[in-house]
Amino acid sequence: MQPITAVNTTLQLKELRARMLPLNISAYIVPGTDAHLSEYIAPRDARMAFMTGFTGSAGTAIVTQTKATLWTDSRYWVQAERQLDCNWELKKDVSVSRVAEWLISEVPPGGEIGFDPFLFSLKTQEDYSISLESSNRSLKSLPGNLVDQVWIARPPVPPHNPTRLPERVIQRSWQTKVEDIRAQMRENPYGPTALLLSALDETAWLFNLRGNDIPYNPFFYSYTLLTMDEIRLFLHQDRVTDELRMYLNASCDGSLCVKLKSYDSVLDELNKYVRQPGVKVWIGTEYTNYALYEVITPQDKLMTSSYSPVLMTKAVKDETEQRVLREAHVRDAVAVIQLLMWLENSVPEGKETELTAAAYVNKCRSKQVDSKGPSFETISASGPNAAVVHYSPTEETNRRLTVDEMYLVDSGGQYLDGTTDITRTVHWGTPTAMQKEAFTRVLMGNIELSRTVFPAGTRGVNLEMLGRRALWELGLNYGHGTGHGVGNYFGVHEWPCWLPGQQHSFQEGMFTSIEPGYYKDNDFGIRTEDVVVTVPAHTKYGHNYLTFDTVSLVPYDRKLIDTSLLSSVQLQWLNQYYETIRRLVGPELLRQELHDEREWMLRHTEPLVESGSSAAVCSSSLTLLCLVVVLLSSIGLSSSSSSCLSLIRFLSPD
Repeated sequence: MQPITAVNTTLQLKELRARMLPLNISAYIVPGTDAHLSEYIAPRDARMAFMTGFTGSAGTAIVTQTKATLWTDSRYWVQAERQLDCNWELKKDVSVSRVAEWLISEVPPGGEIGFDPFLFSLKTQEDYSISLESSNRSLKSLPGNLVDQVWIARPPVPPHNPTRLPERVIQRSWQTKVEDIRAQMRENPYGPTALLLSALDETAWLFNLRGNDIPYNPFFYSYTLLTMDEIRLFLHQDRVTDELRMYLNASCDGSLCVKLKSYDSVLDELNKYVRQPGVKVWIGTEYTNYALYEVITPQDKLMTSSYSPVLMTKAVKDETEQRVLREAHVRDAVAVIQLLMWLENSVPEGKETELTAAAYVNKCRSKQVDSKGPSFETISASGPNAAVVHYSPTEETNRRLTVDEMYLVDSGGQYLDGTTDITRTVHWGTPTAMQKEAFTRVLMGNIELSRTVFPAGTRGVNLEMLGRRALWELGLNYGHGTGHGVGNYFGVHEWPCWLPGQQHSFQEGMFTSIEPGYYKDNDFGIRTEDVVVTVPAHTKYGHNYLTFDTVSLVPYDRKLIDTSLLSSVQLQWLNQYYETIRRLVGPELLRQELHDEREWMLRHTEPLVESGSSAAVCSSSLTLLCLVVVLLSSIGLSSSSSSCLSLIRFLSPD
């Protein structure tokens, strides 16, 4: 029996299979991405979701005449089981080798497997070809997408015009960026004459432009072909305003004049360029689709690297970008504090749900200066739903919030000056001993990563075990990455990445998340996520060392912190972080006349001291007194940690 949340896909499967027959293909692959190999895609590119009903951001669907399978990773297994109908079989894997094994078992010898080359990366196509090459099965590149042919109500291209970023958030003009990238091209020993930019954030960054084509991501459909003396920008020209044409110098013909080309002409224009003698096109293989790669022949006209110089350059924020992104996080903290205070007051009344909480934090962010909406769909998850890593509430799955369950909210905002992403886990009642210990150990992982010092050039994969070590000691773990880069009014996921196999290393000025977690199936989920910036570390002997400075500014739920598990260094870090929140967010709360929220923030950022297995709270003026009382308690001269609290109540001027 299929779940009530499943989508009936019988009709679209029937029509897709009918179109496969005349093409003589035994299987058809439907990736969950777009022509730019984006993580988040526009509704018109959600072909996998249309075919399967599964709406996760990662997966691959494969259809034969008799079977239909969806392949996805552990983040989405529960979600997929809820959304797939009986036509589909869930495969709990994402490796191309395992998919290829399945195809070999289902496709007869000599059979062909169809795919849209615009939706395959070079690596994906190569991995499939290698896995299939000795099996007498092969891939077949098809010129038109078969899903598009059966998707009658496919959404159109959004009508929104690309827009310029305001000068106040820009340090480098687009002309400066172009010259910088050209300099990197000249310095490259392989001698590229052109650079092809395929990832949507590459073109948006290069020209200081933003758009609204992709939900939650301020991008617009585009490619760029940059040579030493020409700039060709491929986009939907009917959306280019006269002001934008002037901004891009579109009416002139110099090396800093942008030639506007039709978005759909990129294949033909690239083909014309590579037919010229002596040219060599540099591409980043991670985001260049196979259709574009196919036309760059012979091979001596192609130069590849995993990522383009734009992706690597934009990961390091300049002084203005760092300043305004920090400012965006201060305002964003106000919105999250508003949410947490509201929930603390309203949940005991029994009226709030996962959906109302998600709507409330979006409303709070919308009132902040320069707000441009959420940076992703809010993960608002209570009890067992929080054990689904990428869960987002729907009318069918929505749970009422209660004081008896843990609640996890992972949300973020887009602002003209930055992108935010923060996760907090709270409990309004009495957490179990395991919940409290698991939460504290997740927090310990966050702290250890945040305070670590490391040589410049270190990769995230070399550090991320620090986020897991405290959990490993209990035999606990989490099945997702520990961090990802964050942009300036860009995608919420960018460089640097902490996953194995990613070669990009940390440099000063990079913003990244730190987000360890723990998830107990059908019970609860915990994640503590902050955004940090890489800054110089001042060491006694060495030079060129880095550390992280936390820019997310929202207190953790002190009810879930077992300070007896924290080292003195971790406790010191936590109290210093709370002082930073008071110093930076306090004035902003006053400026916005949010006095109740400021009092809430002050209560939740009072210094913590170790006292048995619970957190004793001290005002900053009485910290020394509390430490003395706790010391007396530890040697038996005070009956309980309540002595500290009693003295505070007696002596506090409040």
